[in-house]
Amino acid sequence: MVTTVLVVDDVAASRYALGAVLRRAGHRVVLAASAGEALTELDVRLRAGELPDVALVDVGLPDMSGYDLCRRLKASPTTASLPVVHFSAAAHGSADRCRGLDAGGESYLTVPAEPEEIAAVVRAAARGARHRSAAQTRAGRLSRLAEAVLDVQSASTVRELVDAAATGASALSDAPAAAFVLGEEGEIHCGRSQRRTVAPPPGADAHESAAHLMWRLMSGRSGVHTTTVPGPMWPAGFVGVAREPSQFTASRGEGLLDQACKGYPARWSDGGAAAAAGLSAPGEGALLALARTREDRAPVCLATAAYAQDSAPDLGRLAHATARVAERLLMYEKERHIALTLQHSFLPSALPDLPGTEIVVRYEPASRQAEIGGDFYAALPTPAGVLTGIGDVVGHSLDAATVMVELRHALRAYCVEDPDPARLATRLDRMLQRYHPDVTATMCLTLVDPPTGRTRVANAGHIPPLVVSDAGPAAYIKANGPLLGLGLDRPPPVETRLAPGDRMLMVTDGLIETRGTDLAVSMEHLRLAAAAAPPGVTALCDTLLESFGRERDDDIALLALRLTAPTVGA
Repeated sequence: MVTTVLVVDDVAASRYALGAVLRRAGHRVVLAASAGEALTELDVRLRAGELPDVALVDVGLPDMSGYDLCRRLKASPTTASLPVVHFSAAAHGSADRCRGLDAGGESYLTVPAEPEEIAAVVRAAARGARHRSAAQTRAGRLSRLAEAVLDVQSASTVRELVDAAATGASALSDAPAAAFVLGEEGEIHCGRSQRRTVAPPPGADAHESAAHLMWRLMSGRSGVHTTTVPGPMWPAGFVGVAREPSQFTASRGEGLLDQACKGYPARWSDGGAAAAAGLSAPGEGALLALARTREDRAPVCLATAAYAQDSAPDLGRLAHATARVAERLLMYEKERHIALTLQHSFLPSALPDLPGTEIVVRYEPASRQAEIGGDFYAALPTPAGVLTGIGDVVGHSLDAATVMVELRHALRAYCVEDPDPARLATRLDRMLQRYHPDVTATMCLTLVDPPTGRTRVANAGHIPPLVVSDAGPAAYIKANGPLLGLGLDRPPPVETRLAPGDRMLMVTDGLIETRGTDLAVSMEHLRLAAAAAPPGVTALCDTLLESFGRERDDDIALLALRLTAPTVGA
C-alpha cells in the first residue's frame, strides 16, 4: 500500500530533502511551507476524499508552532485520525519530545536522521493509524449491528419487524436495503429502507419473484446463508436502480429464475413469469442474507446492493436475529387468529329476542400489539327472567380463550336447571377448580325479571353493573365477591329494582383499566361518561367505546340492557 506523506517545513532545502528520502522509500509526498498552507492543502484533499496518511510537521513554523498545528488537527473530527510526526533540526531534550506527544503527535524525529529511520517512523505511524481506523470502523459496525438487532427484537408485529430489519440492513451496508419475511401460508411481508433510490416501488410480481428465489436458495437448509445473485435473477426496485425494459429480455429472465427455483412450494409455481415484470439489468445484483431457524419454517431475507460485500457477516447476524423474532411473531399471529376465530364464533353479535328488554352487546379485541384475552358476555332467557353475564378469564392466550368458551357453555347448561345468579357462580367456581385448577376468572351475573324490574346480582371479582337512570345520576350496584376458581365462600346475591328506561351497563376492565391509574378512578370516569351519554343502549355502548376503547392492550366486552315493558308491583 502506497503511503501519502504531508511534509510541513518552512526551510526549502530541508523540505525537499525529506521529500526525496520519502519518495525513494516508495511514498507519495505533498509539500507545504507553513501551517496555513498545510491547512489549505488538507481542506482541498478532504473535499476530494484524499487525506494524506501521515503528516511530518516541523515544530518551528513561522505562522504557528508545529505543536499548535497538531492540536488544531487533532481537535477537528475530520483530521483527528491523521497521525502527526514532529521533527526539528535543532537539538531538543526529552521535555520537547513530551510536549509533542502531549499535543497529540505520534512520534518525534531529530533531523538530519538516517533515511531508514525516517522511513521506519513513517511506516509505524501509518500502520498504527490504519489499525486504529480499522478498529474504529469495526466498532462502528458492531454498534450499528447492536442497534439493529435491538430494533428487530423490539418489533411487536411482522410489519414493524420488516421495517426495522430493512432499516438496520441499510445502516450496516450503507446502501438501500429490503427485508422479507415469508409466512407459512405463503404470505409475503416486505419492508424497504428509507434511503432514496430511483427505482419505483416494486409491484406484486416483484414480491412474488423475490419469494420464489428465497424458497429455492433455502431449500433443504436452515441457519444463515449469504450469497450474491446477478442482476437478471433479482427483481428491480428493492435495492437497486430501475432499468429500461430493453436492457433485458423476459425470456432470458424467466429461464434463469425458473432454472434456479425448481422444487419450491406450489405457491411459487409461476415465479418465472412473475419475475419478467421487474428484473434488474445484467451486471446489477443483490447481496442476500437468508436465515431460518428450522427447515420447516419459512425463511427471512435481507437484501442490499451487491457492492456492499464487506457487510455480509453483519447482515447474516441480523438475518439470524430477524428469523428468530419472525418465528415468534408468526406463531403469535397464528394463535391470535385462532383465538379471535374462537371468540367470534361463540360471542354472537346479535342476541335472541328477549321480551321486555332491549339488549346490545359489543366486543372489541385488543390492539394487534397485545395478546388475546378471555372476555365474554351472555344473555339467556330463563323461566325466572333474563340472565345476563359478563366475565374475563385471567390471562392472555389461546388457553384463556378456550376456558372462556367452556365457562360460557357451562353457564348456558346450568341456567336451564337453576338460573339463580349466586348458585350459578358457585357451580362455575367448582367447575374451574375441577377442570382448570390453575385458572381464575372474574364474572358478574344478573337475573332480571322484565315485568317487575326485580334484579338479582352475583359478582365474582368483576366490575359491578352500572345503572344509568333517566331520573337520577348513574350508580354502581354494590355487589362483590371473590374470583371464580378460588373455592371461597360466596355472599348472597344483591337485589335491586330497575325502572322503565333504566339502562344497566356491564363491562370488562379492558374498557377502562389504564396502567398507573387506580381502578376506582377509572370507574368514576366511566360513571360520568355513561351519565352524559345520549339516550338508548346502542348510543351508550358506542359512546363509551369511542371515549375509552381506542388502542387498548386488553379485550373489551360490553353489554347494555334496558327494560321496555312497564314494571308491575313496584
